[in-house]
Parts: sequence; C-alpha cells; structure tokens
Amino acid sequence: MAVDLKNLTHNQLNELIARAQARQGELRKERVVKLRDKIHALIKAEGYSFDDVFGGRAKPRRVIGKVKPKYRNPANPEQTWTGRGKRPHWFSDALKAGKKEKDLLIG
Repeated sequence: MAVDLKNLTHNQLNELIARAQARQGELRKERVVKLRDKIHALIKAEGYSFDDVFGGRAKPRRVIGKVKPKYRNPANPEQTWTGRGKRPHWFSDALKAGKKEKDLLIG
C-alpha cells in the first residue's frame, strides 16, 4: 500500500498518523497476548504453574495501627492532629498567634 504523502493535506496527514499509531497499538497488544500464551504454554509443558515460576501473590502489607492524636485545637477540641504529615491550618495559625507546640499537646 503506497500512499503519496506529498498530495495529502495537513488534516489528512494527521488522520493517517493517528490511524497508524492506533494500528501500531493494536499490533503490540496482539504480540503481548501471543507472548503471554507462549510463556504459559512453556511453563505448563515443564510441569510448573505460573505461581511456581513467578511467585505467588505479594506478601500482605504490614497493617499500621491508628496513631493517637498528639495535639488538640484549643478553639475547637474536636480538631486533633497526630503530629504526622502536613500540619493542619489550625496548628500553623496557633503557632503564628504566639502559642507554642507544648501548649497544644493533649494531656
């Protein structure tokens, strides 16, 4: 299939490029599926399972318990902060107003 690129307009070239890139993506996906099937067939022919060769599921992540709040907003006691992560606005505002971190500590 020969296409005379010199006679195509800008829009026609863009359309041709978009269609070619879409087709390229389709071909890549087809090759990946074929390769995956070959790998599974080879593993099965050798008497193994996919998990035997590549490992099972990932180890479960460590569960991190909830951290108790360390600071409390004196203006609104329902607002607390553990001291981890980004400082809440109320904490920064209290420091700017002259309070010290120890003044905002809980108990």
